Amino acid sequence: MSSPYEPYPPYGSHPPPPSHATYPWQAAFPPEPPEPPRHRTPDHPPLGHHSDLRVLRTAYRLQRRVATLTALGYFLLFLILSAFAPGFMGEEVAAGLPAGLLLALLQLPVTWLAIALYEYTARRYLDPVADRIRRQAEIDAKRDAAGQRGAGR
Repeated sequence: MSSPYEPYPPYGSHPPPPSHATYPWQAAFPPEPPEPPRHRTPDHPPLGHHSDLRVLRTAYRLQRRVATLTALGYFLLFLILSAFAPGFMGEEVAAGLPAGLLLALLQLPVTWLAIALYEYTARRYLDPVADRIRRQAEIDAKRDAAGQRGAGR
């Protein structure tokens, strides 16, 4: 308090705690919190921060987008051509087969192709990374279990 006319301290300031116990049942000073036990730092970063997980997540995301946009993009192209190019869709490509019907029939093979490419790229590129992460997680789990057994003795 800077003057006798200011009954309260300025906003945001707190008075210092008393050096003595306010109540008889109150401890004079709060006890110090115990120091946390020290752990040995691992030789490798924990699995949740592993760079392979980021790579795998990004690759799966890209793979899903490409497969989805392939199938939906072809269908959207078919719808746009149907709405805005009826002359092209009505032209005969083969004897009695209009272009619109041919494009509609090709929708199923394009979808199968998107699924086949998704499966191929997953098995070729993404599954080996996922297997490596899985093996590392098993090794980490065994190491942690062995460390906990050793610390319990």
